Amino acid sequence: MDICIFFLLLLPSLFQALPYSLSATSDNHILEQGSSLSVEKQNDVLVSPNGVFSAGFSPVGDNAFCFSIRFMKSSVPTIVWMANRNQPVNGKASKLSLLRNGNLILLDAGRIPLWSTETTSPISVYLQLHDSGNLVLHNIKNESLWESFDSPTDTLLPGQKITKDASLLSSKSQTNYSSGYYTLYFDNDNVIRLLFQGPDPEISSVYWPEPNVRPFEAGRTTYNNSKTAMFNSTGYFQSSDDLVFSASDCGMVLHRRLTVDPDGNLRFYSFDEKNMEWVVTWQAFPQPCRIHGICGPNSLCKYDHALGRRCSCLPGFKMKSNLDWSYGCEPVGFNYNSLVNNSQESGFVHLASTEFYGYDKDFIQNTTLQKCKEKCLSSQCKAIQFKYSADDGYYNCYTKPQLLNGHQPYFQGDIYVRMPKSVLSSIKKSMKELWLNCPQDSNALLLNRTYEKEGQNRLLKFVLWFAVSLGGVEFICISLVFCFLFWNSSEDLDKDTQEYMLAATTRFQKFSYDELKKATRGFHEEIGRGAGGIVYKGILPDDRVAAIKRLINDGHGGEAHEFHTEVSTIGRLNHMNLIEMWGYCAEGKHRILVYEYMENGSLASKLSNSNALDWEKRFGIALGTAKGLAYLHEECLEWVLHCDVKPQNILLDSNYRPKVADFGLSKLQDRGMPNNSSFSSIRGTRGYMAPEWVYNLPITSKVDVYSYGIVALEIVTGKKPAGSQFSESGMMTENHGRLVKWVKEKMIGADTSQTDWTEEVADSTMSGKFDKAKLEVLVKVALQCVEEDKEARPTMRQVVEMLQGYEEEKIFDTPKVPDASCESELPYFDSIGKFTDEENNSRTFLMGH
Repeated sequence: MDICIFFLLLLPSLFQALPYSLSATSDNHILEQGSSLSVEKQNDVLVSPNGVFSAGFSPVGDNAFCFSIRFMKSSVPTIVWMANRNQPVNGKASKLSLLRNGNLILLDAGRIPLWSTETTSPISVYLQLHDSGNLVLHNIKNESLWESFDSPTDTLLPGQKITKDASLLSSKSQTNYSSGYYTLYFDNDNVIRLLFQGPDPEISSVYWPEPNVRPFEAGRTTYNNSKTAMFNSTGYFQSSDDLVFSASDCGMVLHRRLTVDPDGNLRFYSFDEKNMEWVVTWQAFPQPCRIHGICGPNSLCKYDHALGRRCSCLPGFKMKSNLDWSYGCEPVGFNYNSLVNNSQESGFVHLASTEFYGYDKDFIQNTTLQKCKEKCLSSQCKAIQFKYSADDGYYNCYTKPQLLNGHQPYFQGDIYVRMPKSVLSSIKKSMKELWLNCPQDSNALLLNRTYEKEGQNRLLKFVLWFAVSLGGVEFICISLVFCFLFWNSSEDLDKDTQEYMLAATTRFQKFSYDELKKATRGFHEEIGRGAGGIVYKGILPDDRVAAIKRLINDGHGGEAHEFHTEVSTIGRLNHMNLIEMWGYCAEGKHRILVYEYMENGSLASKLSNSNALDWEKRFGIALGTAKGLAYLHEECLEWVLHCDVKPQNILLDSNYRPKVADFGLSKLQDRGMPNNSSFSSIRGTRGYMAPEWVYNLPITSKVDVYSYGIVALEIVTGKKPAGSQFSESGMMTENHGRLVKWVKEKMIGADTSQTDWTEEVADSTMSGKFDKAKLEVLVKVALQCVEEDKEARPTMRQVVEMLQGYEEEKIFDTPKVPDASCESELPYFDSIGKFTDEENNSRTFLMGH
């Protein structure tokens, strides 16, 4: 009885606490049909089951709100999606309602609809926020009627796709979430690109990948029309156009996002759990001034390592909007429209090492500066770009009706901006005052400006006359000796070599020896060494980190030959899988080359470091290297043989993207040359050299294919081909590769013992974590590349197609356990894993001595 009385007394309290208990335990990640989320109630939010994401109203201004999805673990919640970014609701009575007819609608305080999913359903529906950050409208059959992942704003989350109908559009600023000026999208050629569309609707331009580079040169393909791109939580991004990149911390399962930021840069972010903040782990543009429209028309972008991006107006211009650089600058004291119609009143202001990219009206080849100016004055032209073309060997002129995308000072060309003569002098004066404003010194020596009268100091005149005459004779003698020595030394370099040197080096920045000595702190930090030179890490005056290669003087002119070979070769190349050269030094006896710095060093160093490379990185390196070599062999203007493909010459950037380097032994070949070749000496590195070098056979692109095959086997096995057999004379014997023989023995042994040969040949540092089907494909391709008969080897383009073709089949498929054999998946192979090529387009090269 006492228990019953106690329960009856407690019952009202239990009923009073019941609503709070239900509220605390109910599923607040679901919005039921007929319910609403309001601005007025701050706790009216949906929260994902894992607590990482929430969906609710975010303030974007005074009494202005947008319905958004937010990442909640950061110290300041990060907005990853917005429903009404361009039409905020006003008033706290605004609501997001799930109507009885199945439509999700956003109403402002005046009951005016501003956004809706435009869905209907005859059966019950509910809105759910998933752990992935995806907000999904389901029916009771668990079918999706609408989801936020299908309509991204500026951010992509793991598992979310960019498609032909879904693109990323930046915000205007960090605090203004309305639609900005930069879009990541698939174009009509099936290539994913970044596009700038500024405040002026008539001005737009693609700026990534480089618009003057064809898709295949940028490592993209136009043949896959699926138009799909996505990334996973380990930080690996893949696109149907072959674009692949990864976060610098790729491999770890983290919270990640890919965002087109307001400055137009595409950035990968990883969440740092310790500091509760987002960290940039990849970006499309290390140099933000390469982004179009970032400073607006008639302005210049400069990048400072400490201060970041800085915008400034051209001389004679002022900022158009004090709040937004996107609007650029406008002229002060003159009208451009009237100026371009009056050639008599026009002049030019010269800005060195400055580029305004794109929007060219006229292109004039092989011209002079004067003719270029005359062309501008006779047309609707605001400026001229005057630049030396290393490929053509002469100066080219570009007339500019618009001045957009301006940046300096790392451009090998000049701009001449058209100005009215009335303001020209004041503009030039203001530019010169920066370095001509010398302080007055009261103790300065004033030169005597009076003339001596006739008859005075005749002796002094005679002495001066005699000294001048003697000096003139001495100067003539020295000049004759110098010319004689120069003529003799110039015989070592034929005319073609000198022309190559001049044309190739003009496109690069020229450094002084003192500049590079200072950049390397006296050539202090050595990061690599080879037979031809030593590589140092350095910081250039513009704060770029560079790899600086100092060629070794061997006393026989070898360093000069390697310098010429490397500069003249790289001067013709432009590919994402080839090292980029920034400049050079040819001062006295010094021959120094300046390259982009590769954060992860060489492939050789990573293969020797246990646990440095997982399987995805290894396969990506093999594919990227193949693309670089295919470009050298078949796609660039002049075909190139590298002649020294090895892990030491494959460098890895911060994303482990491979870049083929060291062209000191390479050879150029004109496409029109006949099909035979000769070399004055054997080239390459033991263990990676094709048999043709030894047997004095014609040297073709297949020597690089052979070397690539050895490298690919080394990538898979982690074993060096150091066991290659050489005779006492230093020549390779027929047993030219123990590594090749070892791999083949493992494959044959597996056939008889019914064991898995892939586990036996795979590098043990991967601890069995690899895609067996992929590994089998790569090994079979590699073995075909190292066939002794060069005609049996595929071309590098065919290698790319084999590896890439397998990748494209796997990119967006659900992962599955691979079969023991991939023959059915890869029509390129016959029953014994040998490449089948009915039309083997082997490219043969003729090389001079």
